[in-house]
Amino acid sequence: MTCIGQFMVLLNNTITSAALPDMQLRLDTTLTGLQWIVDAYVLAVAMLLLAGGVFADRFGGKRIFLGGMAVFTLASLMCSLSATVGWLLAARILQGIGAAALSPASLALLASGYPVPQERVKAIGQWATFSGIGLAVGPAAGGLLVEAFDWRAIFLINIPIGVVTLVVGARILPDRRNPDAPPLDLPGQVLALLLVGTLTFGVTEAGDLGWTSPLILSCFGATIVLLALFLTIEARVATPMLPLRLFKHRLFTVSNAAMTVVGFGLMGSGFFFSQFFVTVQGHSVMRAAMETLPCSIAMVVCSPYAARIAARFGFRSVVTVGLVLAGTGLVTMAAVHASTPYPNVWWRLAITGVGFGLTMSPLTGAAISSVGPREGGLASGISSTTRQIGSVFGVAVLGAIVRTRQEHGASFGSGLNTAFLTAGVVTLASAVFTALWLVRQQAPAADAPQITPTEAPQPAVTRS
Repeated sequence: MTCIGQFMVLLNNTITSAALPDMQLRLDTTLTGLQWIVDAYVLAVAMLLLAGGVFADRFGGKRIFLGGMAVFTLASLMCSLSATVGWLLAARILQGIGAAALSPASLALLASGYPVPQERVKAIGQWATFSGIGLAVGPAAGGLLVEAFDWRAIFLINIPIGVVTLVVGARILPDRRNPDAPPLDLPGQVLALLLVGTLTFGVTEAGDLGWTSPLILSCFGATIVLLALFLTIEARVATPMLPLRLFKHRLFTVSNAAMTVVGFGLMGSGFFFSQFFVTVQGHSVMRAAMETLPCSIAMVVCSPYAARIAARFGFRSVVTVGLVLAGTGLVTMAAVHASTPYPNVWWRLAITGVGFGLTMSPLTGAAISSVGPREGGLASGISSTTRQIGSVFGVAVLGAIVRTRQEHGASFGSGLNTAFLTAGVVTLASAVFTALWLVRQQAPAADAPQITPTEAPQPAVTRS
């Protein structure tokens, strides 16, 4: 049951991208509208993921999992019934709230249900497998559903799965809670949401309103103020949602910075893959969905082996190679155009997928190994959150770049080339960053991870 919940969360990360061209046509929206359709969900997940872990520990994984599933299923129905972009955005936010609850709760249930370490490793391995399947089948499933019906079908598919999970889960899932779980850091949670939301709005709307418009400049100014307030609060509260002392560890800081770049490059570029094949090359939605599969499949295949390779060669080597490959793939995507044949495109997507597949598990492992055993769950949750935040900004920034290029007379395809190039350069720069500093500050030689090969490509975790 818990694996099915995680499958649905990951499926909705990729299935939406396949439906974006159809959404743009049927909802008569702009590129900015499409950005918000994606970011509304990802932003809600990113900002509430740690809170979901706290609630799962405090009130019981079963209660939070079933509550999150109910919200997610209801929101999926609301998405399918939405007649305007505004209603769809509201439903997507609600869907993200449900996902932020059920994802960490699913892992909490696994951890409590399998107290024996070896059995827990196997259970988490199955959880990771379902995560990978959700990522891999998303584009193809989305293309098939849109081709047969329309974009609403990608949300309707969640409803029967959600209902069955609720009915069966209410009967078989154990109800356990941790009475010693820390309380929710409400001021920090609210400030973090306002901070990231304000900056996301400023970057997303800058492409339409102009980077120097009063509203956009006000957003950037407010972001600075909110950041200062957030850091002040987190430094003073007894149980902060983001303990600043963790960033004294170089390995923790660098791994999370690199994870932000991974989210930026992967989600930001993935937002445009289907649009390239449909809008620039004129292919059908179904064909475009199948053409994006090399990236997803490469990630799913490589992710389970990334931890094993990192255990042998160390975090720094594996992550650096992965970022170099991903950055190279994205830079080469900047050279594709309307007449580029697919045999000259798929390998670029595959290289990108291999690269990102090699980075996520080792980066999460690096963050976990940099802190004490009792804070491993928190470190993993922060790592997952930073990736989601990077995803939000990837869609926002690259979308703003495309619109800015169009406003200066460039075609949509040329704008995509610039966006892919930007994502590639940022990713390559991150490779240099990790090559230099992804080591323990006090013991540089001991950067070999202690992680299992079953870590999920998109980990969600509780705070314990």
